[in-house]
Amino acid sequence: MRSFAVVAMLLAAARGWSFDHSAFDTLLRRHVVDGMVDYDGFQASADFPRYLDALGAADPAGLDDTQRLAFWINVYNAYTIQLVNAHGERQSIRNINKTLGLALKGPWREKLVRAGGKLLHLDNVEHDIIRKQWREPRIHFVLVCAAMGCPPLRSEAYTGAKLEQQLADQARKFLLHSPDQNRVDVDSRTAYGSPIYVKYYREDFGSTDAAIGRYLATFHPDGPEKELLASGRFKLVATDYDWTLNSQEQAAKLVVGPGKP
Repeated sequence: MRSFAVVAMLLAAARGWSFDHSAFDTLLRRHVVDGMVDYDGFQASADFPRYLDALGAADPAGLDDTQRLAFWINVYNAYTIQLVNAHGERQSIRNINKTLGLALKGPWREKLVRAGGKLLHLDNVEHDIIRKQWREPRIHFVLVCAAMGCPPLRSEAYTGAKLEQQLADQARKFLLHSPDQNRVDVDSRTAYGSPIYVKYYREDFGSTDAAIGRYLATFHPDGPEKELLASGRFKLVATDYDWTLNSQEQAAKLVVGPGKP
């Protein structure tokens, strides 16, 4: 006999049930510009805690595979914003839970994520759920850890219906349009890349430099850069990772610069 949970899941699937991310979508469109976040805007919103409550009450097991991945991506991004605001941090997410003791919990292991009826930390969401279940390298271009070195936060929520297009677009934006972090110097046969795939998660992108190059080549238009990456005959160098908070306030400081009006 099928369990009640299995029957409920099948009934939900049969009804075409999906989770409504429209509240988060509205907030992102209102408070995220060019990937930079108005954290105070999220803090002041009455709709944001209601959206977080909805994530906690939802049962993602009833969603299809694509919608479930979109659900957990939104969980990660929404609760990263919530973590920053819960601590009132406006400089760097790495300042959160920073101690001098031997046991450094850090920001990503604080259990504040309530989603799918579970209490989790952000590392659970990224490593134990998303990376483990989907093994999709492009998730690293959509999970935003509240730092300038991250891919930009998208000004819309992820949905099952648009997820493939959103993943592809995020990958192209990050890999092709952020030269401080990702660029190819054909003359020196050197590829400069984000630590996301050069250091932190290189096994998700193929492990070896040549395999990573072949993966990156799939996003480049035809030309010498694509050919060099696909050949595997290049040097792969990690760029610096900027842990400055990805806030509109910090972005404005970078534009103005020190000592300027």
